Amino acid sequence: MYEKNGEKYFVVDSHMHFWDASPENWVQGAEQYAKGWIECFHAYQSLGPAETHQSIEEFQKVSEEQLMREEFDEGHVDVAILQSTYLREWYKDGFNTAAQNGHLVEQHPDKFIVNCRFDPRDGDAGMREFEAEVEKWHPKGIKLYTAEWNGDSRGFKLSDPECYRFLERAQELGIKNVHVHKGPTIWPLDKDAFDVSDVDHAATDFQGLNFIIEHVGLPRIEDFCFMATQEPNVYAGLSVVTGGLMHARPRFFAKVMGELLFWVGEDKMTFGSDYNIWTPQWQVEGLVDWDFPEGHDFDDYPRLGVDGKKKILGLNAAKLYDIDVPAEFQLSSDTSAPASSDDAELVEDRAVAQA
Repeated sequence: MYEKNGEKYFVVDSHMHFWDASPENWVQGAEQYAKGWIECFHAYQSLGPAETHQSIEEFQKVSEEQLMREEFDEGHVDVAILQSTYLREWYKDGFNTAAQNGHLVEQHPDKFIVNCRFDPRDGDAGMREFEAEVEKWHPKGIKLYTAEWNGDSRGFKLSDPECYRFLERAQELGIKNVHVHKGPTIWPLDKDAFDVSDVDHAATDFQGLNFIIEHVGLPRIEDFCFMATQEPNVYAGLSVVTGGLMHARPRFFAKVMGELLFWVGEDKMTFGSDYNIWTPQWQVEGLVDWDFPEGHDFDDYPRLGVDGKKKILGLNAAKLYDIDVPAEFQLSSDTSAPASSDDAELVEDRAVAQA
């Protein structure tokens, strides 16, 4: 729990990891990719405050003790959502599997929620693995990495027929939330495979799913905003936005936040630290203290008040994941409650109502 100026913030870190990128886990013959991937992540860490930087050896595989300290003891996080990214082409036991994440859930069930994943290119065998993981971990969400390599393939689209088969099955299994990496590339993945152009197609066809677009499509912020404003079930995941921009590029951060607040709104924005690239402490504290810089460049953006910051830091994600939030952290009025996609009207519905 974080408290500042008498205001209490319930913090949900909705996008974090517990990975193993140590050399012992590198696939023989693919070492250059396994090494390059984690070194690219490590380079992104330099965008945070200098005192939070780690050596590459520490960064490759943090201990459970370190994670618990940096997330909860120091990081102000109340509940963390572990996202799964497998990268089996480069990491023998997977980069960050549901089993790795599930270990933390078993040890600390009140602190963590585990999300599973699927890769539609794995076909029937992948479907069986996905169903088994859902049965074991009972997730309410999944994480998709559309640029992940798989054999000769260097990516897939949410709108692919095979992906639709998996999304349909996910919905049948009780999945509500689909986190999708759509943002900055990581070497050696292809930038274009992270394009947001497939999101609105899937979001329109699967209105029973919430699509949390992690990293808000950066650098395609305009494309994301214009798409997300028309899709009531598309949310802006702020991982990388806060960690990568708030400290290193404060004026660009203000522009991105302004566009998101104007087009998407504070009810559909969720905080994610992207741990272990960046630790949550300085991001939570920075967002609570944040306001637009002085200057006319930011005059036409909506302001972000205390209630909006509470929504973004935890209450929006808590609603998506049915997390119980104690009364002392709730907003002061029902009119400020986080929005639900159930409350949104499609354009065609409004047209019918007005006819």
